[in-house]
Amino acid sequence: MSEHNYEGYSLPTDSYSYWRASTEQTKYKRLEDNLDTEVVVVGAGITGITTAYLLAKRGIKVVLLEAGNVLEGTTAHTTAKITVQHDLIYDELIAHFGAEQALQYYKSNEEALQFITEQMETLQIECDYKQEDAYLYTCSAEQLPLLEKEWLAYEQLGIKGEFLKQAPLPFATEGAIKLGGQAQFHPLKYVTRLLEEAVKLGVEVYEQVTAVTVEQEQRAKVMTDRGFSITCSYVVACTHYPFVDGMRAYFSRMYADRSYVICGKPTVPFHGGMHINVEMPKRSIRSVQVKGQEMLLIGGEGHKVGQGNMSTMQNYKILAQFAAEQFGIEEVAYRWSAQDLITLDKIPFIGSIAGDDSNILIATGFKKWGMTTGTLAAMMFDLTISGKASFYRDLYKPDRFHADPDIKSFVSINVDTAKQLFTGKLESLVGTLPQVDELALDTGKVVEVDGKRAGAYRDKEGKLFVVDTTCTHMGCEVNWNDGERSWDCPCHGSRFSYKGDVLEGPAQKPLARWQ
Repeated sequence: MSEHNYEGYSLPTDSYSYWRASTEQTKYKRLEDNLDTEVVVVGAGITGITTAYLLAKRGIKVVLLEAGNVLEGTTAHTTAKITVQHDLIYDELIAHFGAEQALQYYKSNEEALQFITEQMETLQIECDYKQEDAYLYTCSAEQLPLLEKEWLAYEQLGIKGEFLKQAPLPFATEGAIKLGGQAQFHPLKYVTRLLEEAVKLGVEVYEQVTAVTVEQEQRAKVMTDRGFSITCSYVVACTHYPFVDGMRAYFSRMYADRSYVICGKPTVPFHGGMHINVEMPKRSIRSVQVKGQEMLLIGGEGHKVGQGNMSTMQNYKILAQFAAEQFGIEEVAYRWSAQDLITLDKIPFIGSIAGDDSNILIATGFKKWGMTTGTLAAMMFDLTISGKASFYRDLYKPDRFHADPDIKSFVSINVDTAKQLFTGKLESLVGTLPQVDELALDTGKVVEVDGKRAGAYRDKEGKLFVVDTTCTHMGCEVNWNDGERSWDCPCHGSRFSYKGDVLEGPAQKPLARWQ
């Protein structure tokens, strides 16, 4: 992998996750005909694949669709912690919803953790699975009261952890909550094995096919981008933004966050555990075995998609600086970023899209904890489609709305959206943007072309790609992401390649191309 020196830190030139680099990927065919099945699962990440696997075990006929290539989406860009310790969450859940629902959140994710462990043992999956203690820590005396309140929530709910002064890290901490019995693994090796089993059980897999909408007749009909359709009894949308939202405007009830990960070999001893701090900026730390050597995954520097006050490459540089100072990491072997959706109340949307009787099910808003919540969603879908009700249905139902905290969060998210829309349009005024001929090699910018705002990228060979910067979702102006060479929308998180192709929804149409 090629590298360049970025302000004193050696970083890979391209964004590519270790999980993808170390997994042999099977190619699947494209959809070439209309089909009839029992269930269509859209999205081949951990949620979609686990759902297909569980339903196939019941003898249910399943078609699994992936818009891109299988195993190249969100699951390929996680830090892959299997834990119920989801940052500061339990004190907040108790405050907003009460101890009973907070305990349901804990128990449901604990069941998902146990499910993954059981599949590991039953299927004898080789995926670097390792039990680890999880640590929620702070280095700030000012943030210590938040950690102490979270610990009181653990005690109230009966979560068996331990409160420590010092986490097993090479720098001083003010406090830490240790939670045993958690785990980490190689996510793609795990889901690859589940997918192999699902295919053996009859699941049909198609990639490079985008589900566009659902037509409701006597049964549902999933319409695809190439004009083919699949008739079915249930549709399960395991995508970031649901490709169909039942007029529920999910784009206004979630926001998209982008965060960054680097992987390198430490020279300072690492004493194990999976760590995440409570203060900003975030720092997520865990070990990983790369070709027989222990390396560290260090993540953080999150911000809303398309926003942030610096170059996205600067986020990697900051993580590299932290890694060098605290763990003696001299060279970054891999770098990548992840995109996560966060709901108004920070609980995922899992269930029927419009009331309990809808045959369209969705799972989204995992807030960076998709290993357990994505698995939980699949377990809940398995129950729903087999005619049973999940005990956790009401907690996760997508059409819920609470006065506290939903109204405050809803206003905040949509005021920010309006601000980003206005700012982008204001920047379009003639005379405030650079000219397209000023672009250096391997550089992208918002530029002026023929008196209009445009997005231009000049590749390493000098070829120029120019697109209209108006997002095809709701008309916001996209911004350049130099870390991933993409155009990112600051309003609802849609992302496009430098050629204009859709990388992340809710947008379904590509950016218009100038040349």
